[in-house]
Amino acid sequence: MKTRSNPLRSAPIKVRLTAWYFVVMAVAMSALGALALAGMKHSIRTTVDEQLADRIKVVEKLIVDFPPTDSPAKLTAALRENLWQDSEEQLVQISGEDGNSIFHSTWLQSRTLLSPARAVQVQNKRHPFFDAEIAGEPFRGMSETVALGPHTYSVQVAQNMDDFNEATARFRHLLLAIIPASLLAASLAGYWISKRALAPVDQITRAAQEISGANLSARLAVPNSGDELERLAETLNAMLERIDLALKQIAQFTADASHELRTPIALMRTRAELALRRPRSAAENQETIEQLHAEIVRTSDLVERLMLLARADSGASLLRFEPVELVPLVEDVLAQTSVLAEHQQLELEAELTRAPICVQGDSQFLRQLFVILIDNAVKYTPAPGKIRVTLASSNGSATFSVADTGIGIEAADLENIFERFYRADKARSRETGGTGLGLAIGRWIAESHRGTLSAESHPGAGSTFSVRLPLL
Repeated sequence: MKTRSNPLRSAPIKVRLTAWYFVVMAVAMSALGALALAGMKHSIRTTVDEQLADRIKVVEKLIVDFPPTDSPAKLTAALRENLWQDSEEQLVQISGEDGNSIFHSTWLQSRTLLSPARAVQVQNKRHPFFDAEIAGEPFRGMSETVALGPHTYSVQVAQNMDDFNEATARFRHLLLAIIPASLLAASLAGYWISKRALAPVDQITRAAQEISGANLSARLAVPNSGDELERLAETLNAMLERIDLALKQIAQFTADASHELRTPIALMRTRAELALRRPRSAAENQETIEQLHAEIVRTSDLVERLMLLARADSGASLLRFEPVELVPLVEDVLAQTSVLAEHQQLELEAELTRAPICVQGDSQFLRQLFVILIDNAVKYTPAPGKIRVTLASSNGSATFSVADTGIGIEAADLENIFERFYRADKARSRETGGTGLGLAIGRWIAESHRGTLSAESHPGAGSTFSVRLPLL
């Protein structure tokens, strides 16, 4: 079953911002209009109620000040002389205890504001105000009971609300006209503002579309605005910088790998072709096979290291972490590499702590890291020389160091020795200088264990390589 896509999602951001702006403004202005209308109605009703209360006090004072001994007819005459009788806007109705009217405005001649029963209900309320419709006209009224001697009178006053309701209606119509017009104007302004605000994004988009693999050195213009757009442009430029660097590294890696593989392949091909040109003795064939085998072993080692780095660059999970005791691991590595040192007439010393040192790591890769560092020291330390291996722990870290008395490394080369295929001693041959991948692999192993691999060296005074790993 196909689901319908929301057309607003595929709309440009400025359109979506305008739509949201319209919705928010519509809700806010509608709420504001409703509050204003309610406030106007409340203000009118409060004013009318105050006027009704003042008016009923006038009526009460006339009744209370009238002599109680006089007849009701005289009271009616006095009320007619002092009260507004002919007004159709301000109405008065006074009833006796029997419910009969003793005074009413002329307009109420054939009408009644409140029946006696309804008047009692209103007077018993906390607020003695009421709304009534008489002859199709709206009124707001107030009802009170006034005592005069032994008699009680029910007094109602009312105000015609037609003018007030018309004013409220006009205000409502005004709101219904202003709010849509304001929303339209606000939406157009919002669209214009959004378009202006997003114009740098369009510029960044167009500039980014023009950048390809052929011109990755190009960068986006960074607006000096100090806002999110400036940070976006800076972030994209940083990303382009990383991509450019990565592609350059890949191109350099490919070129270096091709160069490193071309030499042994050419050697093997040349030796094989020479062996096939003429009949050779068994001893000569044996020598050629041994040379080919040695070259194949070196090439296989180079290919394996290249594959390891390629898998590491791809982000593949190569390490299996588990608790690893470093002391027995380093002792095993020393037993393995001592043969290399003896063969080169070098003295291999070790200073290992007796306390257990445990880290979270992959024992096979940590072994490879330690072998790389010791093998590197053996290759670059002429006989008779000394290599010193130490293992200790402090401040939550384990430190493995290999110090030699070899040829050392120039300061200009020291910062590049961890690059792939880099050899500080350009004069060393492939047989004695290695592939130039060992230290690159070593640093990757150390960093994959949340550690560091660093080097210190002085030309002619030896080098020290140190690995720091966090303790478990």
